[in-house]
Amino acid sequence: MNNNILTTKEKQLLHEGTVIPAHPLALNEHRKLDEKRQRALSRYYLDAGVGGLAVGVHTTQFEIRKPDVNLFKPVLELAKEEMDSYTSKSDRTILRIAGVIGNTNQALKEAQMAADLGYQAVLLSLAALPEASNKELLDHCREVSKVMPIIGFYMQTAVGGRYLDFDFWLEFAQIENVVAIKMAPFNRYQTFDVVRAVVESGRADQIALYTGNDDNILVDLMTEFQIQSNGQLIKKRIVGGLLGHWSVWAKAAVTLLEDIKSGTYANDSAKLLTMAAKITDSNAAFFDAANNFSGCIVGLHEVLRRQGLLKGTWTLNEKDCLTPGQKAEIDRVYKAYPELNDDHFIAENVEGWLK
Repeated sequence: MNNNILTTKEKQLLHEGTVIPAHPLALNEHRKLDEKRQRALSRYYLDAGVGGLAVGVHTTQFEIRKPDVNLFKPVLELAKEEMDSYTSKSDRTILRIAGVIGNTNQALKEAQMAADLGYQAVLLSLAALPEASNKELLDHCREVSKVMPIIGFYMQTAVGGRYLDFDFWLEFAQIENVVAIKMAPFNRYQTFDVVRAVVESGRADQIALYTGNDDNILVDLMTEFQIQSNGQLIKKRIVGGLLGHWSVWAKAAVTLLEDIKSGTYANDSAKLLTMAAKITDSNAAFFDAANNFSGCIVGLHEVLRRQGLLKGTWTLNEKDCLTPGQKAEIDRVYKAYPELNDDHFIAENVEGWLK
């Protein structure tokens, strides 16, 4: 299968903006894949109305690639089967995104595997190349782009990302098969670097921008960037999110993006900033910001466990657990912002998703 070009419908959805959760990994108490609950997670997101799934990414746990774990292909296959089943009964377009990491040889193998499974783009992490020069990074990206459309990934350093300067993003944006960039440095300056680079690359109308800044979701989605380039004022927006935060409370995330697009917050800055603060506060609890994000994956698992989608909070790393005080923080935001969760939606449907 040649999956080197997005279809018109896929491009349209990507550029209109949509909700793309970063897919977690469901494990049993023996830290082995729980296929039933892995499928249930995909079904939850699809029925919640998301526009795509990102699988094999940080939230799925990079350790799935270890030889003694060997879950990269199985989790991609399970998500593919659920997306195939969903789209066979629906006329909605679903974006299928696979996370790709490692050196060039590994990245090419993973990209080819994703292409063979019918995925449409890869989210390309550069965390495995911490000492590479811009030229080496760009050569790496160009090679992967020959296999699959690329979504760039600016990952925050606290969870293994590396600094990527404006010059890198300027050249990266000029790679023909770059279709989008997920900006997740959790840093205003670095986020703006990416936006400006895309505009100055001359490809602002060809590259969709997605927030991965889980600490600033709503403000990112509401901001119109105005950038001078070649004597013209170019306006550019972040159109959607590819977020670990949206792996929980996903139905509410879909509603949030719909509200943004319908103008709910356009003329009420106080309402906008209040809601933005609620979302960021919730993320701080889930992602364990107080402990430099060490409990970020387990925090998401805890929410999904409470909702009945996961059986426990187990990860592939036995050392992973809720940090001291994290459970209390999740309790607090649950009580403080009941309007943000989608527990009722899940309670009505979880039994069917687990069949």
